[in-house]
Amino acid sequence: MYAVIETGGKQYRVTLGETVQLETLAGEVGAQVEFNRVLAVVEDGDVKTGAAAAGAIVRGTITEHDRDAKTIVFKFKRKKQYRRTIGHRQNYTRVQINEIA
Repeated sequence: MYAVIETGGKQYRVTLGETVQLETLAGEVGAQVEFNRVLAVVEDGDVKTGAAAAGAIVRGTITEHDRDAKTIVFKFKRKKQYRRTIGHRQNYTRVQINEIA
C-alpha cells in the first residue's frame, strides 16, 4: 500500500513505515502531522485517484529538522574575466509515515 501526497509544491510517493525528506514543515520534533492533499492511494492493485482519494489522510511524525548538503552554483563567462561562486543549503524536515487512512 502506498500513497502520493503533495506538500511544499512537490509530490512524494510514501509507504507505511517509510521516512521521507520533505520541504520544511512547521512543528517540533515528535509532533504529529497530517497530509490532506492525497493525490492517489494504491492498495492491493486497486488505484484510487481524484474524488475517490479526496477523503484519504496520511499521518506521520516529525523526526528531524536539518539542512541538506551544500550545492555550489558557479557562473562563468569565458574571455570576460567573469566568475561567481554561490553556495546554497536547503532546509528540510524528515517525517516517519505512520498511517494511510
